[in-house]
Amino acid sequence: MDERVREHAELLVDWSARVEAGDDVVVSVAEDAHELGVAVAEALGERGVNVTTLYGSDEIGRAYLKGAETRADGDNAEVPEFDNDPAVDRAIFEAADAYLRIGGGRNTTASADVASSTRQVYAKARKEVREARMDTDWVSTVHPTRSLAQQAGMAYEEYQDFVYDAVLRDWESLAAEMSHMKEVLDAGSEVRIVTERDDAPDTDITMSIAGRTAVNSAASVAYDSHNLPSGEVFTAPYDTEGEAFFDVPMTIDATRVRNVHLTFEGGEVVDFSAGAGEGALAGVLDTDEGARRLGELGIGMNRGIDRFTDSILFDEKMGDTVHMAVGRAYDACLPDGKSGNDSAVHVDMITDVSEDSFMAVDGEVVQRNGTFRWEDGFEA
Repeated sequence: MDERVREHAELLVDWSARVEAGDDVVVSVAEDAHELGVAVAEALGERGVNVTTLYGSDEIGRAYLKGAETRADGDNAEVPEFDNDPAVDRAIFEAADAYLRIGGGRNTTASADVASSTRQVYAKARKEVREARMDTDWVSTVHPTRSLAQQAGMAYEEYQDFVYDAVLRDWESLAAEMSHMKEVLDAGSEVRIVTERDDAPDTDITMSIAGRTAVNSAASVAYDSHNLPSGEVFTAPYDTEGEAFFDVPMTIDATRVRNVHLTFEGGEVVDFSAGAGEGALAGVLDTDEGARRLGELGIGMNRGIDRFTDSILFDEKMGDTVHMAVGRAYDACLPDGKSGNDSAVHVDMITDVSEDSFMAVDGEVVQRNGTFRWEDGFEA
């Protein structure tokens, strides 16, 4: 076994999930993530943890949803029906202290032929299961696989190096660096992001952040951070106005989507377009009322991620990027007892801010052309 796999497993268990002896931990392992799953199980066993293992297969998930569509066709129904929040699924997560999701499937577009209407109905039916899972100390990571390497346009060995450069970081040092951005957002009331490029539509968007708490996402539940790798600072905006153009390609519901343009009025999306995959984007925005409002503004700060890979786990953390997510807001950003934007979806979209751009908080520029004001080379 590559020693980096063991390092990844120990980082996930100790730094990210902070598991302790006696914890009840659910581990979901994708089809081709077996090696990391083995290393994680060994680490959990050494720490005296109780483990329940799930098989996180996109192909099995696709088969289930296609079977439901066949049943709906036989019943002459437009969309399948699903029981709301099956008790057995909900009980697993309600009893768990932590949930570790290890991604790395065989086919990154395994469910491409599942109708968006089926996805929407299924997502709505499992809202309480999802909430129970997110009430645990959950962490999502990925094992480098050949399918992900292919999606990223890399040789397999090259992709392995890329993943471990992003994951095996000095997270304490990066947390200290990102704390500057958190302090700015926590003290701020309004964010404005502007990009002006000759070859793409402009972005000029403002959003309120007053009363919100930014998360210093340093790949550990101790920081209210749930992804490994991480390396972003995010908050939960509201009252969004203006236009945003997202030039980084992404995959939504197994469909390649690129060049997304969103127009916000009164806090919600009133117009949208995409150069490719517009139907998948429409399916997301039509999921529910909250799907047309922003649930997250994130600033990528992990410079160990140096290229786009068509994987949101990595791409949204890349330095010189900003991402915004339509849909659900994370509770960690909200005041106690307050609810933020609610939705069955949370879909991130990314824009490159490495040039011809600036981000201002309460009128003061804090990042220009990818450089923060506390970094060398910043120009106000």
